Amino acid sequence: MNLPQTIIVQQNGIMLILVSYFFSCYTNNVFVYSIRIIISIIKIDCFIIFFDLSGSWRAVYRFSNKSMSIIDNLPSILAQESMGDVMQVALLPAVNDEHGGLIVELEDPMDSTVFHTSLQASITNWRTQGIKGVWIKLPLKLANLVEAAVEEGFWYHHAEPNYLMLVRWLPDTMHTIPVNASHRVGVGAFVMNDKREVLVVQEKSGMHRGSGLWKFPTGVVDQAEDIHAGAIREVKEETGVDTEFIEVLAFRQSHMAFFEKSDLFFVCMLRPLTHDIHPQETEIEAAQWMPIEEYAAQPLVQKHDLLKYTLDVCLAKMDKDYSGFAPVCTGPLFSKRLGCLYLNKRDLNRASTSGTHDLI
Repeated sequence: MNLPQTIIVQQNGIMLILVSYFFSCYTNNVFVYSIRIIISIIKIDCFIIFFDLSGSWRAVYRFSNKSMSIIDNLPSILAQESMGDVMQVALLPAVNDEHGGLIVELEDPMDSTVFHTSLQASITNWRTQGIKGVWIKLPLKLANLVEAAVEEGFWYHHAEPNYLMLVRWLPDTMHTIPVNASHRVGVGAFVMNDKREVLVVQEKSGMHRGSGLWKFPTGVVDQAEDIHAGAIREVKEETGVDTEFIEVLAFRQSHMAFFEKSDLFFVCMLRPLTHDIHPQETEIEAAQWMPIEEYAAQPLVQKHDLLKYTLDVCLAKMDKDYSGFAPVCTGPLFSKRLGCLYLNKRDLNRASTSGTHDLI
């Protein structure tokens, strides 16, 4: 049986690594290891973690004595496990996050006091392993554990409808925890038919409600939804018109938009596949096909730089030699899902060195 290599003692949040001479004896079917150390511990809770030669933890013990002065015979204390003032503490289950950190994902109900004790012991253990960031994912049913995690230095990272994610950086260095999602992604759909009419709507809510402005269908891309799929969906939802995605013509970035997040807005060109309009009752006041000249003549379109530039780009695509960015499906790199690379297919194919076939 391997002898222990290191003993970790945590006191008042300070971790002491003790390496010394030791021997083993066999008492009550438990290997007990003796270390002569001189340390004064005046703390209600003290964690002692034993590691074997392989680096794996053997046991975590919590002592509840009000005072343990000079300890020079640790085995005599551990041999008294059954006396009730020493109990073994379970560490929290965790998996590696591939960045030198761990993810703790809990599902079963747990008492907050038991969780707090296990978390303290786990933090001590994680520090010895050189763990950096620790993530704790708590479902709604375990909201009772949030306070204990915050008391141990964890902070809110993000929340979803069914869970809260907390995180803590263990090293005494500047943390490199990535921030929560910093941008919201929106799309605007430029849809023109063969009569040079554009598909426009008036909204029942939002900043342009009641202004009389006719605008392109717009919306926010859903989670795990590609930009081109989001544009097609938004047009269908708001107007009932089926479309085919052509290109991203331009995009805009702005800041401090939605709950202080930044915003990415993609102007997309789509080709109509149907023409009958069925406005969305909950969000759309009216929808129609409008001559492009009439759309362009609206005072706000003439006045607002964003709307004016957007219209110029759309007309350049229809009437001039302007090429946007079309999606090309790519293999997975950072996740298991296929992704889309948006690029200028026309100019890329022109740049083909062979000149006999398209690259895409």
